[in-house]
Amino acid sequence: MNHRPRKSLGQHFLHDRQVIGRILTAIDPRPGERFVEIGPGRGALTLPLLEVPVELDVVELDRELAAALARDLARPGFRVHHADALKFDYRQLGAPPRGLRLAANLPYNISTPLLFHLLDQQETFRDLHVMLQREVVERMTAQPGTAEYGRLTVALAARCRVEKLFIVRPGSFTPPPQVDSAVARLIPDAALAARIADPAAFDRVLARAFSMRRKRLANALKGLLDTAGITACGVDPGCRPGDVPPEAWIRLANRHGNP
Repeated sequence: MNHRPRKSLGQHFLHDRQVIGRILTAIDPRPGERFVEIGPGRGALTLPLLEVPVELDVVELDRELAAALARDLARPGFRVHHADALKFDYRQLGAPPRGLRLAANLPYNISTPLLFHLLDQQETFRDLHVMLQREVVERMTAQPGTAEYGRLTVALAARCRVEKLFIVRPGSFTPPPQVDSAVARLIPDAALAARIADPAAFDRVLARAFSMRRKRLANALKGLLDTAGITACGVDPGCRPGDVPPEAWIRLANRHGNP
């Protein structure tokens, strides 16, 4: 498949066989499992998955690539969706009881909003193996008190178990990006997510606080929670948003949603 990468779509096609092998080892696909792949590109992961064989839906925005994949890899159990991954409803795929397994090489320019979109449908997925810009994966797995810790960290930690697996160098792609990539594993945890009483309130509190991360928490959450409410959650109103651990954010959001 000799499709030329389109810069406008942020396309960087994986070609390194060693990296492909490491990703497949991490995923450990089993015959008959249901998978969805975002951004299949030239099929670096698509073809090995089909050879397991698994049942596979792929979501590809590039019309020419979608047509080529449907033509060249056609077989029972393989479906190509020419669609925008940021708008796609993954629930329509009809997840099996254990959930869909997701594999994705996410374009850098949409990786964070796409992660939030997938979180909104987390009940659909059993696990997610994603390749993103290394900087984003560092943010996903950051600890409180570090510069990388932020809204994305907390939003994920409150709903999933997140693990950074390994780094991928630019030379593994065509064309090579200017920065390192990394592969991460996310395992949605319904018990974790159930602690969030009101997801909209949770997202609202996080968005407000981390838009003012240099301010003291009492100031950042002014109008959402007062000092007494913050203290009642076991959190110091004088600390900064980046110092508050995920479990405390859940308490704060639950109090905001049900004062």
